[in-house]
Amino acid sequence: MSRILLVEDEASLARALVLGLCEAGFVVDHERDGESGLLRASQQDYALLLLDVRVPRLDGIQLCRAVRSAGKAVPVMMLTACDATDDVVAGLDAGADDYLTKPFEFKELLARVRALLRRSTRTREPFLTCGDLSVDLSERRVSRGEKDIPLSRMEFAVLEHLMLHVRVPQSKDQIAAAIWKDETDPSPNAIEVFISALRRKLQPPGTPPLIHTRRGEGYYVGEQSDAGDDA
Repeated sequence: MSRILLVEDEASLARALVLGLCEAGFVVDHERDGESGLLRASQQDYALLLLDVRVPRLDGIQLCRAVRSAGKAVPVMMLTACDATDDVVAGLDAGADDYLTKPFEFKELLARVRALLRRSTRTREPFLTCGDLSVDLSERRVSRGEKDIPLSRMEFAVLEHLMLHVRVPQSKDQIAAAIWKDETDPSPNAIEVFISALRRKLQPPGTPPLIHTRRGEGYYVGEQSDAGDDA
């Protein structure tokens, strides 16, 4: 399930967008100002940023520019007033991928969001690596060193999510939201079960651990030098 960050200070519009995007199957985080949005964007990897240009404390253009300066390639869509041509140009120059002028139909916004996400998915690297662990997304193959490691569908989904956020702790809720999509919510200990299975398969005796736990934050993939306060 794709996670979107919405930065919008108009309360009624924000409520409508959050409701509509959630009903369309997305997970949505909402912030009302640019500084809070930038903090969120720096702490969480999003599938897409939906930024209103005219938000307080740090406008959407400045936020987009800061995200690009940090090296993040996340798709960005700007929302701007219908007569603000200069804002459109400035947003695109700052690194935005698309824009939509207000007022707009939600179905048009949803179509543009899905198009940006499809484009982002097509350009994503097919291989993910961390140390001697390699994940081939196209072939759904996992190997550590020269050894192939068979995983179940759900084990692969959990590992893929962790590998997309290397060294960034992921909570159980974040993992569940990413892999369960429209299926029935998992039992409370399901993520623990999958993490335990992955550790058993990926970390045989004599090999350094790759999956770590950071207390109060979640699980992450990293080399031994990345390990913090493992539980």
